[in-house]
Amino acid sequence: MIKKPHSYRKVAIAACFGTFLEWYDFLTFASLAVVFGPLFFPSNDPTSSLLSSLATFGVGMVVRPIGAALFGSMGDRIGRKPVFMITITLMGIATVGVGFLPTYQQMGIWAPILLVSLRLLQGLSAGGEIGGSAVYLTEHAGDTNRGFKTSFLQLMGPLGILASTVQITLLQHWLTVEEFQAWGWRVPFWISLALLLVAFQMRRALEETPVFTELNKSQKAESQLANNFKDPEIRKKMFLLFFCVSSSGAILFFCVQVYAAIFLKTTVKLPAELVDQLSIYSTLVLFPLTILAGWISDKIGRKPVIVSGLLLGSALIVPAFRALEIFGAEFIQTQAKNELFAIAIILMALSLALALVVGPQTAFLAEIFPAKNRNSAATLPHNLAAGWIGGLLPLVVTWVNQAWGNNLAGLWYPVIFLGSATMVALIYLPETSNSNLAQ
Repeated sequence: MIKKPHSYRKVAIAACFGTFLEWYDFLTFASLAVVFGPLFFPSNDPTSSLLSSLATFGVGMVVRPIGAALFGSMGDRIGRKPVFMITITLMGIATVGVGFLPTYQQMGIWAPILLVSLRLLQGLSAGGEIGGSAVYLTEHAGDTNRGFKTSFLQLMGPLGILASTVQITLLQHWLTVEEFQAWGWRVPFWISLALLLVAFQMRRALEETPVFTELNKSQKAESQLANNFKDPEIRKKMFLLFFCVSSSGAILFFCVQVYAAIFLKTTVKLPAELVDQLSIYSTLVLFPLTILAGWISDKIGRKPVIVSGLLLGSALIVPAFRALEIFGAEFIQTQAKNELFAIAIILMALSLALALVVGPQTAFLAEIFPAKNRNSAATLPHNLAAGWIGGLLPLVVTWVNQAWGNNLAGLWYPVIFLGSATMVALIYLPETSNSNLAQ
Protein backbone atom coordinates (compact mmCIF):
# COMPACT_ATOMS: atom_id res chain seq x y z
CA MET A 1 0.00 0.00 0.00
CA ILE A 2 2.91 2.35 0.55
CA LYS A 3 3.41 4.78 -2.31
CA LYS A 4 6.81 5.88 -3.49
CA PRO A 5 7.92 9.20 -1.95
CA HIS A 6 7.71 11.20 -5.16
CA SER A 7 4.30 9.72 -5.93
CA TYR A 8 2.99 10.61 -2.49
CA ARG A 9 4.36 14.13 -2.80
CA LYS A 10 2.44 14.59 -6.03
CA VAL A 11 -0.75 13.35 -4.41
CA ALA A 12 -0.19 15.48 -1.31
CA ILE A 13 0.46 18.68 -3.28
CA ALA A 14 -2.63 18.20 -5.45
CA ALA A 15 -4.88 17.28 -2.53
CA CYS A 16 -3.55 20.06 -0.30
CA PHE A 17 -3.84 22.72 -2.98
CA GLY A 18 -7.46 21.84 -3.59
CA THR A 19 -8.18 21.92 0.14
CA PHE A 20 -6.33 25.23 0.42
CA LEU A 21 -8.65 26.65 -2.23
CA GLU A 22 -11.70 25.35 -0.35
CA TRP A 23 -10.48 27.03 2.86
CA TYR A 24 -9.39 30.20 1.04
CA ASP A 25 -12.83 30.55 -0.52
CA PHE A 26 -14.64 29.59 2.67
CA LEU A 27 -12.66 31.75 5.09
CA THR A 28 -12.29 34.87 2.95
CA PHE A 29 -15.90 35.35 3.96
CA ALA A 30 -14.87 35.36 7.64
CA SER A 31 -12.01 37.79 7.00
CA LEU A 32 -14.51 40.22 5.46
CA ALA A 33 -17.23 39.79 8.12
CA VAL A 34 -16.76 43.36 9.36
CA VAL A 35 -16.93 44.67 5.76
CA PHE A 36 -19.98 42.62 4.74
CA GLY A 37 -22.04 44.00 7.65
CA PRO A 38 -22.74 47.50 6.26
CA LEU A 39 -22.68 46.36 2.61
CA PHE A 40 -25.29 43.60 2.85
CA PHE A 41 -26.90 44.11 6.27
CA PRO A 42 -27.10 47.90 6.79
CA SER A 43 -28.28 48.92 10.26
CA ASN A 44 -28.14 51.87 12.61
CA ASP A 45 -26.62 49.50 15.20
CA PRO A 46 -23.10 48.37 14.19
CA THR A 47 -23.33 45.37 16.54
CA SER A 48 -26.54 44.14 14.88
CA SER A 49 -24.93 44.53 11.47
CA LEU A 50 -21.89 42.51 12.61
CA LEU A 51 -24.11 39.80 14.12
CA SER A 52 -26.02 39.49 10.82
CA SER A 53 -22.74 39.10 8.93
CA LEU A 54 -21.47 36.50 11.40
CA ALA A 55 -24.78 34.65 11.17
CA THR A 56 -24.37 34.43 7.38
CA PHE A 57 -20.89 33.00 7.90
CA GLY A 58 -22.41 30.54 10.38
CA VAL A 59 -25.09 29.44 7.90
CA GLY A 60 -22.40 28.07 5.62
CA MET A 61 -20.98 26.13 8.55
CA VAL A 62 -24.36 24.77 9.65
CA VAL A 63 -25.05 23.07 6.29
CA ARG A 64 -21.62 21.44 6.19
CA PRO A 65 -22.93 18.22 7.80
CA ILE A 66 -25.49 17.91 4.98
CA GLY A 67 -22.69 18.11 2.44
CA ALA A 68 -20.67 15.64 4.52
CA ALA A 69 -23.55 13.13 4.59
CA LEU A 70 -24.14 13.47 0.85
CA PHE A 71 -20.56 13.51 -0.41
CA GLY A 72 -19.16 11.25 2.32
CA SER A 73 -21.61 8.55 1.35
CA MET A 74 -20.70 9.05 -2.31
CA GLY A 75 -17.02 8.68 -1.40
CA ASP A 76 -17.65 5.22 0.08
CA ARG A 77 -19.74 4.22 -2.93
CA ILE A 78 -18.08 5.68 -6.04
CA GLY A 79 -14.61 6.52 -4.73
CA ARG A 80 -12.70 9.37 -3.12
CA LYS A 81 -11.46 11.06 -6.32
CA PRO A 82 -14.80 11.72 -8.12
CA VAL A 83 -16.14 13.47 -5.03
CA PHE A 84 -13.08 15.74 -5.01
CA MET A 85 -13.87 16.94 -8.53
CA ILE A 86 -17.48 17.75 -7.65
CA THR A 87 -16.75 19.63 -4.43
CA ILE A 88 -13.99 21.80 -5.86
CA THR A 89 -16.23 22.84 -8.76
CA LEU A 90 -19.16 23.75 -6.50
CA MET A 91 -16.97 25.80 -4.19
CA GLY A 92 -15.39 27.69 -7.08
CA ILE A 93 -18.73 28.59 -8.67
CA ALA A 94 -20.19 29.82 -5.37
CA THR A 95 -17.15 31.89 -4.44
CA VAL A 96 -16.78 33.60 -7.81
CA GLY A 97 -20.49 34.36 -7.60
CA VAL A 98 -19.99 36.24 -4.32
CA GLY A 99 -17.45 38.45 -6.08
CA PHE A 100 -20.08 39.62 -8.56
CA LEU A 101 -22.99 40.14 -6.14
CA PRO A 102 -24.67 43.54 -5.99
CA THR A 103 -24.85 45.11 -2.52
CA TYR A 104 -27.96 45.98 -0.51
CA GLN A 105 -27.81 49.55 -1.78
CA GLN A 106 -27.85 48.30 -5.38
CA MET A 107 -30.39 45.46 -5.13
CA GLY A 108 -32.21 45.74 -1.82
CA ILE A 109 -33.27 42.62 0.07
CA TRP A 110 -32.25 40.29 -2.78
CA ALA A 111 -28.57 41.06 -2.13
CA PRO A 112 -28.42 39.36 1.31
CA ILE A 113 -30.71 36.56 0.06
CA LEU A 114 -28.32 35.76 -2.80
CA LEU A 115 -25.32 36.08 -0.46
CA VAL A 116 -26.83 33.54 1.95
CA SER A 117 -27.71 31.20 -0.98
CA LEU A 118 -24.13 31.21 -2.26
CA ARG A 119 -22.90 30.73 1.30
CA LEU A 120 -25.10 27.64 1.58
CA LEU A 121 -23.54 26.22 -1.60
CA GLN A 122 -20.08 26.89 -0.17
CA GLY A 123 -21.04 25.02 2.99
CA LEU A 124 -22.29 21.96 1.11
CA SER A 125 -19.09 21.81 -0.90
CA ALA A 126 -16.85 22.24 2.15
CA GLY A 127 -18.75 19.44 3.91
CA GLY A 128 -17.68 16.97 1.25
CA GLU A 129 -14.14 18.26 0.91
CA ILE A 130 -13.00 18.83 4.47
CA GLY A 131 -12.79 15.44 6.11
CA GLY A 132 -12.89 13.57 2.82
CA SER A 133 -9.54 15.08 1.91
CA ALA A 134 -8.11 13.78 5.19
CA VAL A 135 -9.27 10.25 4.35
CA TYR A 136 -7.87 10.54 0.82
CA LEU A 137 -4.46 11.76 1.93
CA THR A 138 -4.12 9.31 4.83
CA GLU A 139 -5.00 6.32 2.62
CA HIS A 140 -2.18 7.39 0.28
CA ALA A 141 0.30 7.94 3.13
CA GLY A 142 1.20 4.30 3.79
CA ASP A 143 1.85 2.73 7.18
CA THR A 144 4.73 4.84 8.52
CA ASN A 145 4.93 8.47 9.70
CA ARG A 146 1.29 9.09 8.87
CA GLY A 147 0.98 11.83 11.48
CA PHE A 148 3.86 13.80 9.98
CA LYS A 149 2.86 13.20 6.34
CA THR A 150 -0.77 14.17 6.81
CA SER A 151 -0.21 17.09 9.20
CA PHE A 152 0.50 19.31 6.17
CA LEU A 153 -3.18 19.12 5.23
CA GLN A 154 -4.03 20.90 8.50
CA LEU A 155 -1.98 23.88 7.33
CA MET A 156 -4.42 24.57 4.52
CA GLY A 157 -6.98 26.24 6.79
CA PRO A 158 -4.46 28.69 8.30
CA LEU A 159 -2.84 29.12 4.88
CA GLY A 160 -6.25 29.95 3.41
CA ILE A 161 -6.76 32.59 6.09
CA LEU A 162 -3.21 33.86 5.60
CA ALA A 163 -3.67 34.25 1.85
CA SER A 164 -6.98 36.06 2.19
CA THR A 165 -5.69 38.25 5.06
CA VAL A 166 -2.54 39.26 3.13
CA GLN A 167 -4.65 40.14 0.10
CA ILE A 168 -7.09 42.20 2.12
CA THR A 169 -4.26 43.96 3.98
CA LEU A 170 -2.55 44.87 0.70
CA LEU A 171 -5.80 46.00 -0.89
CA GLN A 172 -6.63 48.20 2.10
CA HIS A 173 -3.12 49.66 1.90
CA TRP A 174 -3.27 50.37 -1.83
CA LEU A 175 -6.89 51.53 -2.05
CA THR A 176 -8.79 54.27 -0.31
CA VAL A 177 -11.55 53.30 2.11
CA GLU A 178 -14.13 54.31 -0.48
CA GLU A 179 -12.49 52.23 -3.23
CA PHE A 180 -12.22 49.17 -0.99
CA GLN A 181 -15.88 49.46 0.04
CA ALA A 182 -16.95 49.98 -3.57
CA TRP A 183 -15.06 47.16 -5.30
CA GLY A 184 -11.79 46.22 -3.56
CA TRP A 185 -13.45 43.61 -1.31
CA ARG A 186 -14.45 41.68 -4.44
CA VAL A 187 -10.87 41.04 -5.63
CA PRO A 188 -10.15 37.95 -3.43
CA PHE A 189 -13.28 36.29 -4.82
CA TRP A 190 -12.29 37.05 -8.40
CA ILE A 191 -8.81 35.62 -7.84
CA SER A 192 -10.38 32.33 -6.73
CA LEU A 193 -11.44 31.72 -10.35
CA ALA A 194 -7.80 31.41 -11.44
CA LEU A 195 -7.02 29.21 -8.43
CA LEU A 196 -10.00 27.02 -9.27
CA LEU A 197 -8.71 26.31 -12.76
CA VAL A 198 -5.29 25.30 -11.37
CA ALA A 199 -6.82 23.09 -8.67
CA PHE A 200 -9.16 21.40 -11.15
CA GLN A 201 -6.30 20.48 -13.49
CA MET A 202 -4.20 19.16 -10.61
CA ARG A 203 -7.04 17.01 -9.30
CA ARG A 204 -7.75 15.51 -12.71
CA ALA A 205 -4.33 13.87 -12.52
CA LEU A 206 -4.95 12.30 -9.08
CA GLU A 207 -5.29 8.57 -8.64
CA GLU A 208 -7.87 6.75 -6.55
CA THR A 209 -6.53 5.69 -3.15
CA PRO A 210 -4.91 2.23 -2.99
CA VAL A 211 -7.10 1.32 0.01
CA PHE A 212 -10.35 2.04 -1.87
CA THR A 213 -9.06 0.31 -5.02
CA GLU A 214 -8.30 -2.89 -3.10
CA LEU A 215 -11.57 -2.68 -1.20
CA ASN A 216 -13.49 -2.32 -4.44
CA LYS A 217 -11.87 -5.51 -5.75
CA SER A 218 -12.80 -7.61 -2.73
CA GLN A 219 -16.35 -6.35 -2.17
CA LYS A 220 -18.94 -4.18 -3.82
CA ALA A 221 -18.65 -0.57 -2.69
CA GLU A 222 -21.89 0.78 -1.22
CA SER A 223 -23.22 3.58 0.90
CA GLN A 224 -22.38 3.02 4.57
CA LEU A 225 -24.13 6.04 6.08
CA ALA A 226 -27.06 4.12 7.57
CA ASN A 227 -24.84 1.22 8.64
CA ASN A 228 -22.64 3.61 10.61
CA PHE A 229 -25.50 4.41 12.97
CA LYS A 230 -26.54 0.77 13.32
CA ASP A 231 -23.09 -0.36 14.46
CA PRO A 232 -22.56 0.55 18.16
CA GLU A 233 -18.76 0.54 17.83
CA ILE A 234 -18.83 2.90 14.84
CA ARG A 235 -21.35 5.14 16.65
CA LYS A 236 -19.07 5.34 19.67
CA LYS A 237 -16.05 6.25 17.54
CA MET A 238 -18.06 8.85 15.61
CA PHE A 239 -19.04 10.48 18.92
CA LEU A 240 -15.45 10.47 20.20
CA LEU A 241 -14.21 12.00 16.96
CA PHE A 242 -16.98 14.60 17.08
CA PHE A 243 -16.63 15.60 20.73
CA CYS A 244 -12.97 15.15 21.62
CA VAL A 245 -11.14 15.89 18.39
CA SER A 246 -13.13 17.62 15.66
CA SER A 247 -15.31 19.89 17.84
CA SER A 248 -12.40 20.81 20.07
CA GLY A 249 -10.12 21.43 17.11
CA ALA A 250 -12.83 23.57 15.49
CA ILE A 251 -13.34 25.56 18.69
CA LEU A 252 -9.63 26.26 18.99
CA PHE A 253 -9.36 27.04 15.27
CA PHE A 254 -12.13 29.60 15.34
CA CYS A 255 -10.98 31.07 18.67
CA VAL A 256 -7.42 31.50 17.41
CA GLN A 257 -7.80 32.06 13.67
CA VAL A 258 -11.17 33.81 13.39
CA TYR A 259 -12.57 35.20 16.64
CA ALA A 260 -9.29 36.60 17.97
CA ALA A 261 -9.06 38.98 15.01
CA ILE A 262 -12.72 39.98 15.35
CA PHE A 263 -12.20 40.55 19.10
CA LEU A 264 -9.15 42.75 18.56
CA LYS A 265 -10.89 44.80 15.87
CA THR A 266 -14.34 45.26 17.42
CA THR A 267 -13.84 44.98 21.21
CA VAL A 268 -10.27 46.14 21.75
CA LYS A 269 -10.59 48.49 18.73
CA LEU A 270 -7.07 48.04 17.43
CA PRO A 271 -6.58 49.28 13.83
CA ALA A 272 -7.71 46.63 11.32
CA GLU A 273 -4.40 46.66 9.42
CA LEU A 274 -2.44 46.09 12.64
CA VAL A 275 -4.69 43.19 13.65
CA ASP A 276 -4.25 41.60 10.23
CA GLN A 277 -0.46 41.85 10.59
CA LEU A 278 -0.58 40.20 14.03
CA SER A 279 -2.79 37.45 12.62
CA ILE A 280 -0.26 36.80 9.88
CA TYR A 281 2.57 36.39 12.40
CA SER A 282 0.59 33.97 14.60
CA THR A 283 -0.41 31.94 11.54
CA LEU A 284 3.20 31.66 10.38
CA VAL A 285 4.12 30.29 13.82
CA LEU A 286 1.24 27.80 13.62
CA PHE A 287 2.73 26.10 10.55
CA PRO A 288 5.85 24.53 12.13
CA LEU A 289 3.97 23.83 15.37
CA THR A 290 1.34 21.79 13.51
CA ILE A 291 3.91 19.73 11.62
CA LEU A 292 5.86 19.19 14.83
CA ALA A 293 2.71 17.98 16.61
CA GLY A 294 1.99 15.52 13.78
CA TRP A 295 5.57 14.23 13.94
CA ILE A 296 5.47 13.85 17.73
CA SER A 297 2.21 11.90 17.44
CA ASP A 298 4.07 9.32 15.32
CA LYS A 299 6.58 8.90 18.15
CA ILE A 300 4.42 8.89 21.29
CA GLY A 301 0.91 8.37 19.89
CA ARG A 302 -2.02 10.53 18.77
CA LYS A 303 -3.87 10.51 22.11
CA PRO A 304 -1.23 12.16 24.36
CA VAL A 305 -0.68 14.98 21.88
CA ILE A 306 -4.40 15.66 21.37
CA VAL A 307 -5.17 15.57 25.12
CA SER A 308 -2.30 18.01 25.79
CA GLY A 309 -3.81 20.47 23.31
CA LEU A 310 -7.29 20.15 24.86
CA LEU A 311 -5.92 20.77 28.35
CA LEU A 312 -3.81 23.75 27.29
CA GLY A 313 -6.69 25.30 25.36
CA SER A 314 -9.18 24.99 28.23
CA ALA A 315 -6.71 26.58 30.64
CA LEU A 316 -5.55 29.38 28.32
CA ILE A 317 -8.53 30.87 26.48
CA VAL A 318 -10.09 33.18 29.09
CA PRO A 319 -6.84 34.55 30.57
CA ALA A 320 -5.39 34.93 27.07
CA PHE A 321 -8.30 37.03 25.79
CA ARG A 322 -8.34 39.06 29.01
CA ALA A 323 -4.65 39.78 28.47
CA LEU A 324 -5.34 40.74 24.84
CA GLU A 325 -7.89 43.26 26.09
CA ILE A 326 -5.50 44.72 28.66
CA PHE A 327 -2.45 44.97 26.40
CA GLY A 328 -4.58 46.25 23.53
CA ALA A 329 -5.97 49.07 25.67
CA GLU A 330 -2.47 49.96 26.86
CA PHE A 331 -1.18 50.04 23.28
CA ILE A 332 -3.97 52.40 22.20
CA GLN A 333 -2.94 54.77 24.97
CA THR A 334 0.86 54.50 24.71
CA GLN A 335 1.57 53.15 21.20
CA ALA A 336 4.41 51.18 22.83
CA LYS A 337 5.84 48.20 20.97
CA ASN A 338 6.10 46.15 24.19
CA GLU A 339 2.30 45.78 24.25
CA LEU A 340 2.27 44.63 20.62
CA PHE A 341 4.95 42.07 21.39
CA ALA A 342 2.89 40.78 24.33
CA ILE A 343 -0.19 40.44 22.10
CA ALA A 344 1.86 38.49 19.54
CA ILE A 345 3.14 36.09 22.23
CA ILE A 346 -0.41 35.48 23.47
CA LEU A 347 -1.62 34.66 19.97
CA MET A 348 1.32 32.28 19.51
CA ALA A 349 0.51 30.49 22.78
CA LEU A 350 -3.08 29.98 21.59
CA SER A 351 -1.66 28.67 18.31
CA LEU A 352 0.30 26.02 20.21
CA ALA A 353 -2.89 24.62 21.77
CA LEU A 354 -4.50 24.52 18.33
CA ALA A 355 -1.48 22.79 16.75
CA LEU A 356 -1.44 20.02 19.36
CA VAL A 357 -5.02 19.07 18.52
CA VAL A 358 -5.02 19.47 14.74
CA GLY A 359 -1.49 18.20 14.01
CA PRO A 360 -2.47 14.52 14.54
CA GLN A 361 -6.10 15.10 13.51
CA THR A 362 -5.88 14.18 9.81
CA ALA A 363 -4.35 10.79 10.51
CA PHE A 364 -6.58 10.14 13.52
CA LEU A 365 -9.92 10.65 11.79
CA ALA A 366 -9.00 8.14 9.07
CA GLU A 367 -7.28 5.63 11.37
CA ILE A 368 -10.17 5.33 13.82
CA PHE A 369 -12.60 3.82 11.24
CA PRO A 370 -12.52 0.66 9.07
CA ALA A 371 -11.91 1.16 5.36
CA LYS A 372 -15.42 0.42 4.07
CA ASN A 373 -17.04 2.96 6.45
CA ARG A 374 -14.22 5.46 6.57
CA ASN A 375 -15.29 8.28 4.28
CA SER A 376 -18.85 8.66 5.55
CA ALA A 377 -18.04 7.84 9.19
CA ALA A 378 -15.23 10.41 9.31
CA THR A 379 -16.72 13.28 7.28
CA LEU A 380 -20.11 13.51 9.01
CA PRO A 381 -19.00 13.99 12.65
CA HIS A 382 -16.02 16.08 11.54
CA ASN A 383 -18.19 18.53 9.60
CA LEU A 384 -20.96 18.45 12.17
CA ALA A 385 -18.36 19.56 14.70
CA ALA A 386 -16.83 22.20 12.46
CA GLY A 387 -20.23 23.50 11.31
CA TRP A 388 -22.38 23.45 14.42
CA ILE A 389 -19.75 23.85 17.12
CA GLY A 390 -16.86 25.72 15.53
CA GLY A 391 -18.65 27.69 12.81
CA LEU A 392 -21.22 29.16 15.18
CA LEU A 393 -18.63 29.98 17.84
CA PRO A 394 -18.03 33.65 16.85
CA LEU A 395 -21.80 34.26 16.72
CA VAL A 396 -22.51 32.51 20.04
CA VAL A 397 -19.62 34.16 21.87
CA THR A 398 -20.55 37.62 20.54
CA TRP A 399 -24.21 37.11 21.47
CA VAL A 400 -23.40 35.94 25.02
CA ASN A 401 -21.00 38.85 25.49
CA GLN A 402 -23.73 41.25 24.42
CA ALA A 403 -26.39 39.58 26.60
CA TRP A 404 -24.20 39.64 29.72
CA GLY A 405 -22.62 43.00 28.99
CA ASN A 406 -19.17 41.46 29.39
CA ASN A 407 -16.55 41.12 26.66
CA LEU A 408 -15.29 37.78 28.04
CA ALA A 409 -18.49 36.07 29.22
CA GLY A 410 -19.02 34.13 25.99
CA LEU A 411 -15.54 32.61 26.14
CA TRP A 412 -16.60 30.36 29.02
CA TYR A 413 -18.53 28.32 26.46
CA PRO A 414 -15.39 27.06 24.65
CA VAL A 415 -13.57 26.66 27.98
CA ILE A 416 -16.27 24.39 29.44
CA PHE A 417 -16.49 22.43 26.19
CA LEU A 418 -12.72 21.86 26.00
CA GLY A 419 -12.53 20.92 29.67
CA SER A 420 -15.27 18.31 29.24
CA ALA A 421 -13.61 16.96 26.08
CA THR A 422 -10.33 16.60 27.99
CA MET A 423 -11.93 14.36 30.61
CA VAL A 424 -13.76 12.21 28.04
CA ALA A 425 -10.62 11.87 25.91
CA LEU A 426 -8.50 10.79 28.86
CA ILE A 427 -10.87 7.91 29.58
CA TYR A 428 -12.25 6.80 26.22
CA LEU A 429 -10.19 8.11 23.29
CA PRO A 430 -8.38 5.18 21.60
CA GLU A 431 -4.81 5.20 20.36
CA THR A 432 -4.83 4.82 16.57
CA SER A 433 -1.24 5.39 15.41
CA ASN A 434 -0.63 1.69 14.69
CA SER A 435 -3.91 1.10 12.83
CA ASN A 436 -3.97 -0.94 9.61
CA LEU A 437 -5.78 1.28 7.11
CA ALA A 438 -6.64 -1.60 4.79
CA GLN A 439 -8.88 -3.26 7.37
